Parts: sequence; structure tokens; C-alpha cells
Amino acid sequence: IYMHIFIGGLSKMTGMKMDEDYGAADRRIEVETDDEDKQAERVCDSDDYDTESNSTVPSRNPSSNCVDSHSPSWPQSYRQSMDMLTSATPPSINFLRGGPSATSAYKRSQPSMPDQSSLTKPLISATNLDKDEVPTSILSTSELPPPPPQQCSYAQSVLNAINVLCGIGILTTPYALKEGGWLSLSLLFVLAIITCYTGILLKHCLDSSPGLHTYPDIGQAAFGIAGRIFVAAILYMELYSSCVEYLIMMSDNLSTLFPYVHLDFAGIHFNSYQICAITSALVILPTVWLRDLSLLSYVSVGGVVTLALVVLCLLWVGVVDQIGFHPSGTAFNLAQVPVTIGLFGFCYGGHSVFPNIYSSTKDKSRFPSILIISFALSWFLYTSVAIFGYLMFGDSIKSQFTLNMPTKFMASKVAAWTVVVAPLTKYALTLTPVALSLEELLPSAQAKSYGVSLFIRTVLLISTLVVALTVPYFGSVMALIGSLLVMLVTLILPCACYLSILHGRLTKFKIAVCIFTIAVGVVCSIVGTYSALASIADKRA
Repeated sequence: IYMHIFIGGLSKMTGMKMDEDYGAADRRIEVETDDEDKQAERVCDSDDYDTESNSTVPSRNPSSNCVDSHSPSWPQSYRQSMDMLTSATPPSINFLRGGPSATSAYKRSQPSMPDQSSLTKPLISATNLDKDEVPTSILSTSELPPPPPQQCSYAQSVLNAINVLCGIGILTTPYALKEGGWLSLSLLFVLAIITCYTGILLKHCLDSSPGLHTYPDIGQAAFGIAGRIFVAAILYMELYSSCVEYLIMMSDNLSTLFPYVHLDFAGIHFNSYQICAITSALVILPTVWLRDLSLLSYVSVGGVVTLALVVLCLLWVGVVDQIGFHPSGTAFNLAQVPVTIGLFGFCYGGHSVFPNIYSSTKDKSRFPSILIISFALSWFLYTSVAIFGYLMFGDSIKSQFTLNMPTKFMASKVAAWTVVVAPLTKYALTLTPVALSLEELLPSAQAKSYGVSLFIRTVLLISTLVVALTVPYFGSVMALIGSLLVMLVTLILPCACYLSILHGRLTKFKIAVCIFTIAVGVVCSIVGTYSALASIADKRA
């Protein structure tokens, strides 16, 4: 306390000096003492939450929740790169030739410190304080906080959440309904409720400490560095798999528009799908090399509009072009329910970026209502498309309903081209976080190299092309992603992290609900993954 008073007095007497050195709008006091070291240790070592403490950081179990200051904390670029996928007012990120990499830009955006080794000690920080204010809390994190994100209004946050939830999964909902039967629509509703609940659990995890901003941060708070790395790896695998799905989707729809295209080269025959896949990859490649992704980020926010256009084309073909609606199908097909669960689960896989949306929301207390509205609208849209698509095409429905729409109709062509063009903006934004995470693992000199960045992005794109050519089954691949990865991200990990971080403050009922949700996620993941792999094996046989 005496030290704080002494520092406050010094700050007043040297106010003119600090204004000249740091600027009146951004003054920062850095003090390191043995007393502060002991205080920081008490913050990490205490198991009971002290409601009378002036510290804004709740005490937690040191073995699981106290951030290790000596850890590498990979990945550092996750928050900034994922913000490009979600923010209605996205940041501009420059990298590659002529501009700094996003990783280095992220590091330079941090407040400069005289000695970076001081990060291993607790800091008393005063950012944007008035002259009479004295810092009253210690930020016990292993890294400096990222620059303040651009704040979004309530409506913008809802739009961001819907934009994340309503993605390419909507194309498969009629197919999923055909596989599971009409009663499987109840699974779509139940999954919406459960995943919305786990999204709120992530919010509670973020609220447990001001140093938590992303999903990997939550993983580290819950299970240490191993948890951070595991969560990040799962999220990056999900992003990579989405890029594969983008290529398959583009190739399927292009080959429908140009079914007779083929090529024989050096004794190798390329069918329409293969030519369209290679062409799509070549068209996407320049977007992966872009120095500034801000334009793509702005355009990608229009994903909701793009989705609405495709749905409108579906209804137009059914009503105006007189395809009609023909009730058919079975009530329930238990044998194919695992496939349906994987496909429906993929539809609600937005948890990887929910923490980013939460961090950018102005009124964070309203985040639960943001999720409820977003999931409700998404469920309504998914259910409507599933019903209309299945009534229109019956048991002949394909993994993407756009493939069933007759190409002789203008609405069908508009829908197909919309599905082809939309991934041109999404692919680079989805692949960039993966590329940046790999660049972080390189020595600093190589990470800043244009050639290295170019090489990593090119190799990643080629690898997704190889996978898309090897496993060109959109529905089966999506079911595999939904069962293996999305169930982890949306059901298992949120509950596990919630139990670990807040274990001392939960009622038995909440603990039981989380354990039950984890059990459901594990069963769905195992059964769905096996079913999806069996489906892929049968198609390749």
C-alpha cells in the first residue's frame, strides 16, 4: 500500500516528464518489487475466491489455472487471425512482401517494455489512468494483452455469430434429414440447445480471468500448456478441414455446370471434377498470397447474404419453376443416425470463434442472449432448408442440394455460381490462421521472410487439394469433421474446461449436466467417426 502511495506521488510530481515521454493519453507505470512477487504468488496459490480483495483477477487452482510465465504460449497469432473471420469491423492485416507479417505486426502492436524478461514477474500496470488514479490490480498472465479489439454493437455481434453458424453446413441438411428420417429433426433441435449452452459455458470461462481472450487461452487456464496446445491443434485441424470442404464444394458445383469437361495429359485422364478442383485451387492461390486481407474480411461478412440468396434460389426453383414439394421418406432410420449427428453437429461448429466475438462485444453481459438469438435463427434456417430440400427432391437428394437443382433454370445457375464464388473469400481467411501458427514455430528471421510465408501457404493449399482429390465425398467428409472435431470443440472441451476452471464454485447439478454433456459428446464422436469412416471406405471400394 505504501509503495502504491509513493508511486502515486511520484507520478504527480513527474507528470510533465511522463507526458513528454509516453504521451498524456497513454502513460504506463512499471514497478517490480519483491512484495509484488509475493502478492502475485498468493493470487495463483489461493484456492478460495476472496470477495474482499481489490484485485480484479479471481484466484484459481495453481496447478490448472495459473498461467505459466515461462511457457512459450503458442499460438500467439490466434486471436488476431480469427478476428478476421468474425468481426463486422475487421482489422487490416498486412503481411508478405512489402508489409510486415501478421505475426510480427501483432508483436509490434504490444506496448513497448524496457525489458521483456520482466514478463516473468508480476506487473503493476496503469494504462490510460487519470493523474489521481493508482493501479489497484495485478495482471497475472504470461503475456501482454493484445491491442483492444474494435468493439461491436449488439446487432453486429448477433450478425457475426449468425455468420459463423450459418455456413456451408446448410447445404447438407436435406441430405442429413434423408439419412436419419423425419424424426431426426429433433436431433437438430437438441444439438442447438446443447451447443448454445456450451457456448455460454465458454463465456463463464472467459469471465474467470481478464487475461483470457481466446479458446486456446481457456485451454491453458484449464489444463496448462498441454491444454493450450491440444485445443489449438484441434481448432487448426477444424479450419484446415473446412478448407478441404471448400474445394470439394466448389469442384462439385463447377463439374455440374461443366459436366463434359475432361483432359488427357501424359497418359493420365482427368475427369470433370478433377479439372474443376485444380482450377479452383489455382484461382484461390492468389488470395492466399494477398498482403492485405481486410478486403476479404469485409466481403466475408456478407456470408449471411450469400446464404440467403442460395436459399431463395432453392425456394424459387420449388415454387416458381414448379419442381414442387412431394412428401416422402421414412420416419426414423436408426442405422444412419450417426451420419446425421455428424452433419447436424457440423452446422453448430462456431465455438472456435465465440470467444473472439465475446471479446469484441461492447456489452458483454448480453452475450448469452446474443447466442440464444443466433442459435434460434440458425436452427430455424437449417430446419426450413432441410424440410424444403427433402420435400423437393426426396430420396434422390445429394450431399449438396444445389447439385439436385436442374441447371436449365436460371435460379439453379445462380445458386451454383454463388456456392462457387463464396469460398473465394472464405478460403484465404480460413487458411491464414493455420499458416500463421506454423510461422510462429520458425526462427524469427525465417518467420519474417516473404519466401517462407509464400512457401507455407502454397504447400497448405496444395495439401488441401490433394485431400479433396483423394476423398471427394462432401457429405462423408463433413460428417467426419462434425463427429471427430466439432464434437470435441462444441461439447466435450467447453464442459471439461468449465469444470476445471470453476470446479470450486459449481453446484452438483451443474457438474452433473457437464458430465452428461461430455458423455453425450464422447458417444456421438465415437459412433459418428466410425460411421463416417465406414462410409468413405465403402465409396472408395
